[in-house]
Amino acid sequence: MSAPVILVDADACPVKDEIYRVAWRHEVAVKVVSNSRLRVPEHPLIERITVSDGFDAADDWIAEAADAKSIVVTADILLADRALKAGATVLGPNGKPFTAASIGPAIATRAIMADLRAGMDGRVGGPPPFSKADRSQFLQALDAALVRLKRG
Repeated sequence: MSAPVILVDADACPVKDEIYRVAWRHEVAVKVVSNSRLRVPEHPLIERITVSDGFDAADDWIAEAADAKSIVVTADILLADRALKAGATVLGPNGKPFTAASIGPAIATRAIMADLRAGMDGRVGGPPPFSKADRSQFLQALDAALVRLKRG
């Protein structure tokens, strides 16, 4: 059985440092996937993957690499759906898991919000600011997900 791996949708990920710390503690590989070259720690467990700047190129790479031994970290609902279909565990940067039960309503809400923004000329507020509580919740959720994956 292959070892767990963390796949990070990295371009706008606010918890990369937290991911590295948890990965080092659990000795789990991390693949940091982005459209542009990001700085990542020089460490044997961390691999930077820079894809083309094509639309959804990072999402496509992550979706193709995701499997039952992967934890995908993303705020992208459509990527979360693709990763879930591949069998991956999926966490948002706030620590909230995407699940088979929650992904349908999340996709529907995304569509409604897109319609609202289009009708309001973009004057609809976005998500709340990222908080220390979100960061803490993410750390706990990632740690728990890795423990579950390692136990099989």
